[in-house]
Amino acid sequence: MPEKKIVAPFYERLALVLVGLLALGYLVILGKEFIDPLVFGLLFAILLLPIANFFEKKLRLPRGAAASFSLISLVAIMYGVMYLVGSQVASLANDWPMLSKQVSSSIHEVQNWIQSSFHINMEKQLNYVHRATSEIMSSGTEVVGTTFGAISSLMLFLVFIIIFTLLILLYRRLLFKFLLEVSGEDNEHTVRDIVENVQRILRQYILGLLLEMFIVACVACSLFLLIGIKYAILLGILVGLFNIIPYVGIFTALFLSSLVTFATGSPQQALFVAIGVVGIHLVDSNVLLPTVVGSKVRLNALLSFLGIVVGEMMWGLSGMFLAIPMMAIFKIIFDRIDSLKAWGVLLGGETEPKILSAKLPSKSPKELDAS
Repeated sequence: MPEKKIVAPFYERLALVLVGLLALGYLVILGKEFIDPLVFGLLFAILLLPIANFFEKKLRLPRGAAASFSLISLVAIMYGVMYLVGSQVASLANDWPMLSKQVSSSIHEVQNWIQSSFHINMEKQLNYVHRATSEIMSSGTEVVGTTFGAISSLMLFLVFIIIFTLLILLYRRLLFKFLLEVSGEDNEHTVRDIVENVQRILRQYILGLLLEMFIVACVACSLFLLIGIKYAILLGILVGLFNIIPYVGIFTALFLSSLVTFATGSPQQALFVAIGVVGIHLVDSNVLLPTVVGSKVRLNALLSFLGIVVGEMMWGLSGMFLAIPMMAIFKIIFDRIDSLKAWGVLLGGETEPKILSAKLPSKSPKELDAS
């Protein structure tokens, strides 16, 4: 008589899963300084893998040289963007005393307009707003100083990302062989399928986000230049950068662009900028995002938003950005393991995209090792 397999009740398995998630979350929070740049390095390595393969196969360069040249190209692009944003931010910091005066003057004009138009005595309320705004603007130089003081930590973080990206590109075949060995021969096909899908889907997703960010930044810069605001290039780039943060980025971009425009221009320009940012976001969400990014990563909107909130609580801004890619990786894994398919269904939408559910032909070990 074959022995019956004892299956624990659902509530026991759920309790174990929740305890495991809590323990994993605690370890992830403790290891943020190490895991955060490592995950970014993994994403950049996946993005640069085709370039490294081109240098290695087509140009016959050694693996180390191919990885180095592909990484240098990425660093050059990042340096160009940071230099452009940094120059604009430096100009904004130099004009901070002028911005403080303009904000005080604009608030005074708004106060007079409300009193003359609505005949409502709002002196106490507006004085409170005026006092709070004045305190914020007076402490602006300290905020800018603190921001520039954190550049060293940011540069160290970027250095760790570059190092991890280079090492992952160099030892990618060793890491893949490790996954095959640790999973066993019975699960070899599943591991190959997961690795292949993770590479392709995340690469397409990241490239789609970068293209979307570039288009949104160009449209925002053009619109702000047309309106005639002072820091049109800076605000347009910030709108594009914050746009890659799902759900939350649009509100941050709207607040910053409206605040800076209100401080450097007129209330009418700030209103036009706010309407423009909202319009760009609506077009991006309904037209650009489905067309450019498509259904590369189809996740449940509710759990995606919860993942972003949890990511921000755990890792801050980087956690918000990494939430969607990490949930996509987990969904790919869940969809291909029978005991975890229910969690994959929970992460997915109502209609499953073909790119995640289709069975892909397995590659030979030689082909996978070459990638």
